[in-house]
Amino acid sequence: MSSSQPLRLHVPEPSGRPGCATDFSYLHVSEAGAVRRPPVATTHFDTQDLAYGLIRVLDREGRAVGPWAPEISTAQLRRGLRSMMKTRLFDSRMLIVQRQRKISFYMQSLGEEAIACAHAAALESGDMCFPTYRQQGLLLSRDDVSMAELMCQLMSNERDPMKGRQLPVMYSYKRAGFFSISGNLATQFIQAVGWAMASAIKGDTRIASAWIGDGATAEADFHTALTFAHVYRAPVILNVVNNQWAISTFQAIAGGESTTFAARGVGCGIASLRVDGNDFLAVYAASQWAAERARANLGPTLIEWVTYRAGAHSTSDDPSKYRPADDWERFPLGDPIERLKSHLIGLGAWSDQEHEQVRLELEAEVAAAQKEAESHGTLLDGHIPSAATMFEDVYAEMPAHLRAQRQQLGV
Repeated sequence: MSSSQPLRLHVPEPSGRPGCATDFSYLHVSEAGAVRRPPVATTHFDTQDLAYGLIRVLDREGRAVGPWAPEISTAQLRRGLRSMMKTRLFDSRMLIVQRQRKISFYMQSLGEEAIACAHAAALESGDMCFPTYRQQGLLLSRDDVSMAELMCQLMSNERDPMKGRQLPVMYSYKRAGFFSISGNLATQFIQAVGWAMASAIKGDTRIASAWIGDGATAEADFHTALTFAHVYRAPVILNVVNNQWAISTFQAIAGGESTTFAARGVGCGIASLRVDGNDFLAVYAASQWAAERARANLGPTLIEWVTYRAGAHSTSDDPSKYRPADDWERFPLGDPIERLKSHLIGLGAWSDQEHEQVRLELEAEVAAAQKEAESHGTLLDGHIPSAATMFEDVYAEMPAHLRAQRQQLGV
């Protein structure tokens, strides 16, 4: 008879639950400026330490330090801060609108604004993003995307550009390089790699940027995407947003307990970085580095953005049921807006007074956009796209059986 102990299954547990403070020591946070910056033309072997460290630029005093400090103008930083503020105010207003039952649900990017807004600043016109439902900052950073139009999509009203065919927050803007969001997790990752491969086959100059959450890395599409990206050296940036929680499941359940998500990229032969996602300058610098690699035919880059989902997963979620209510206030990487604000004040390019003035201006912009969007209808008043639209935009010429069905419907 064997004298071995009985086998036991390990089930990862979060380091904090309601009623007890979270121990964030599992994050392994590097000091600002301590992580080296390799040349763009580097191999995945040479990024192994970068997949376990944490690239940071802004120190505790708001100063930009270290080799990753980017060459970026104060005008760009001011624009970036404004974009993050705009995104947060938009989210806040839409949360209220959902509670008023004018939209069915909403998903905020509270605490994660730097990732999308800084990344957008590092891309070029024509590049294509394949986002999840928490990268609205990619659109709100632009001047050519109407907030009112975004709200019409949320309300599925008569001016909804998606004609009521998409769930709220699942936008689609080809002209803005924003691929249609999918409700099925991880699909956008393999789609982005395929798009990037097509761009390379055509001899184009445009690159792709794929987005996925920490929980969805457990999906098969994530691993398939990494394989194809590595084998064909696809010009793509593979973004893993590790905001610590996938709905009510801690990131360790998806495999982030004893390693990092960035390390998976190295294991697949892809240059990989682990970056402070609440540091606007670090996000911009890492995004630029990865974009330059892609444009130089040096292959893909996987970036793990370490951040924290400050709010609920969606308006249907109550995070106080599974984690401490004050987690965000104690998260070691802080608030991305406050950190960039402090940096700009230190440069003499911002002030508390201007911050308040800009906040009021943006609040007015968001309120005006809401008023315009609601004039075309909300979930409460039934002003929705015509039922006839279900037959449109599929065939160049509508088949006879669909024409007959449309006539039977009387639209």
